Amino acid sequence: MRRKTDYLFLRPGSRNWHIRLQTPGKRTEHSLATPDRVQAELLALPLIAEHKGALLAARPRVETTWHHKLAPGLHVGPDGGHIAATERELTYYDSVGAIVRTEPNSVQSVQLVGAPLTLRSVAKAYLEADFEGDPGHRPKVPTKNGDDAIFETYLQHANVTGYYKREAETAWALFKSLCDKPLKDATRDDGRKIVQHFEAQGLKSASIRKKIGWLIAAVNLAIKEGRLTFNPFSSIVPKRDDEEKRLPLDDADMRNVKRNLGRLDKSEQLLFRLLTTTGMRLSEAFEINNELKERGVRYVVIGHKTEQSKRRLPLPASALPYLPAIIKGPLFHHGPRTASKRLNRFLNDCGIVDPRKVIHSLRHRAQDRLRAAGCPTDVRYELLGHEKKTVAAGYGVGHPMPLLKKWVDKIGF
Repeated sequence: MRRKTDYLFLRPGSRNWHIRLQTPGKRTEHSLATPDRVQAELLALPLIAEHKGALLAARPRVETTWHHKLAPGLHVGPDGGHIAATERELTYYDSVGAIVRTEPNSVQSVQLVGAPLTLRSVAKAYLEADFEGDPGHRPKVPTKNGDDAIFETYLQHANVTGYYKREAETAWALFKSLCDKPLKDATRDDGRKIVQHFEAQGLKSASIRKKIGWLIAAVNLAIKEGRLTFNPFSSIVPKRDDEEKRLPLDDADMRNVKRNLGRLDKSEQLLFRLLTTTGMRLSEAFEINNELKERGVRYVVIGHKTEQSKRRLPLPASALPYLPAIIKGPLFHHGPRTASKRLNRFLNDCGIVDPRKVIHSLRHRAQDRLRAAGCPTDVRYELLGHEKKTVAAGYGVGHPMPLLKKWVDKIGF
């Protein structure tokens, strides 16, 4: 047993009590200036407490600390994906924007303090350590908060699914990583952080508006329902004349494409034919998973992103030989981003290297060919998707399918 330490003592020839404090390699003694033992004990208490505190601090011990795996922000992830990091959480996305997994954004480290680094001091410290990082104390992945519920309510309310849902979730994760605060406390300056992030990536203002549009719509719905009062994302993208003018593919380009079409696999060939002969957006092709029929005309419903873009589109004659007899499931599976990279690379391989000519140029080509054929403006809008919702466009279900089929066949391959 350790003997009890008596800090007080009487020096020979002195009536007053003294205190003795022993530290490794050093001993101090001084008088308490009183012959009364009880009073001496009271005077010694704070000195003894300070002394014991210093001894405890000097004892070898293991301290556990937590630090971020990744600094808050957006990081490049494996396989072409990315990682959205907040103060508390990491969200991993694959190359097409789908959430792969989430995990805590913290990792434990230990260090020996209060003693020289020796085998004995390390062993002693670890035996006495009370790790905060044991399974009962490890941080848990934070549960979804009220803001997450607001965003999920919007996705369900607007029936946002598939590619668009992944795009919207990516924008939401970016906000959380750049502005780690509740939506109710967010300011327009917080919203501008997202704009600055996209600008640093070289995105044009139109693309930035498109991505932030998901956040604007989600907050607007929450405001209508009385859950929020202010939209920090509204009108935060500066107006800039930075839109790159796209050029349609001309006849010479199309001849090059047809000569090299065999470089694409069967699925990519079908995708290219559909984009060429309909003028639909690339993402809209990935929405096709069934077909309908009206007066003998096969058609699909696409454009689920917005009310003005949703439309019925007849399947053109030049594409029918390459389509299934009946569409009973998704035609394409790899995702718009992967397809965009592959098809734009194909255009380059065909010698179409003008940066203003990309896969989206097929939509401009379809617009020009319909215009040249004398297609009425309202029919063009119905085939390609209204840019703006008009009152007239909201009446009825649209033109008869045989009439739309007549005009869509004018686009050709």
